[in-house]
Amino acid sequence: MLAAGELTNIEQTLATIDTASEPCLTLRQTFPHLAWICCEASDMTQSPFRRVGQFDLHLLDSGGQCAQITDDPQRANGIVLAKRSGNS
Repeated sequence: MLAAGELTNIEQTLATIDTASEPCLTLRQTFPHLAWICCEASDMTQSPFRRVGQFDLHLLDSGGQCAQITDDPQRANGIVLAKRSGNS
């Protein structure tokens, strides 16, 4: 489960990351207790939970047998970080 205020911290961290660097690596190091999946936004069919700069944030619930995207921060234990292309 995402702790109170953690999404805000993630958004603030993401807003300060140079997109040419390794944003997923930085986020994994900053929030090691969360599962992180990084991909291109075109790989995702679901609407994002939030958008920050060039990135879409999808909440990941991997508590059951199968991981799934959720809109419930109380169930989320990970983030899918999907980078949008420059013209998205």
